[in-house]
Amino acid sequence: MSNFADVSRQWWEHNKDTWTPEHADRVIKRLEDNALKDLGHLSIDEITPKQVIAVVRKIESRGALDVANRVKQTIRAACRFAIQHGMATKNPANDLDGIVKQRKVQHRASLPREELPLFLKNLDFYSNRGRFLTQQAIKLLVLTFVRSGELRGAMWHEFDLDDKMWRIPADRMKMSNEHLVPLSRQALEVLEQIKPLSGKYNLLFPSERSRDKPMSDNTMRRAIFKMGYDGTHSGKSKAVPHGFRATASSILNETGFNPDAIERQLAHKESNSVRAAYTHHARYIDERREMMQWWADYLDEMRVTGKVVPIFSKVAG
Repeated sequence: MSNFADVSRQWWEHNKDTWTPEHADRVIKRLEDNALKDLGHLSIDEITPKQVIAVVRKIESRGALDVANRVKQTIRAACRFAIQHGMATKNPANDLDGIVKQRKVQHRASLPREELPLFLKNLDFYSNRGRFLTQQAIKLLVLTFVRSGELRGAMWHEFDLDDKMWRIPADRMKMSNEHLVPLSRQALEVLEQIKPLSGKYNLLFPSERSRDKPMSDNTMRRAIFKMGYDGTHSGKSKAVPHGFRATASSILNETGFNPDAIERQLAHKESNSVRAAYTHHARYIDERREMMQWWADYLDEMRVTGKVVPIFSKVAG
């Protein structure tokens, strides 16, 4: 009788050509890292719901709730594949909907993926009726999904253009740790655009009234509202500068990037005190470089086509 490791790899081989190569690699790596160590050696028909739940709870204990949910879905899909091919008679993950803990509701107004293409188009034309630096600040905010205050206080000396890295010092971070932001090609283009305007000042985005003070959060908020995203225009959601963090997090998690790398890039507080002691600002930096370029390219494709670009995220079975 086939064990779970053999069955899950057969399931993966059966489906991988329907996914992008990057997504296929993430699916098998996530399975190997989170499920095969505990379930791989077991006969496919020996696995119980209790054992699947134990795998899910172990992942949850790391705070990786999105991974826990995807691993549960993958186990269910692999077991369904086994039943369909006569290798199993039951699916231990069939009735486990809702067992993964839910994250706290995000109260910040954020744009759903479906509204990003129009927003990005509108943002391109904002400079015709608003301040160019404000437009570029919003573009860089969307590309980097840092906190609004971290972007508004950005100083030119923090940017290493050769290394394509933005190093935000600890004293400007909410968690008081230096934060690294890999710069995509598109983010570097924003810097190139604004250099002639603010390069002679310390701040990338100085206030119009005082070049020694940063642009206010209300400046970007008003610009977004002026574009129609104030919650009163039909067909448009309300959006605020901070909300793009939630938008990026949702899409990157749905796409299948390493949730730990996503959390590190968001500079969230480490939920596990033991892991927090070993957390370093450069953790997962190679994955984060890849992720930030993917995000910028994804936004570009939607901006250019004006259409919602599908992401291959759901586990096929």
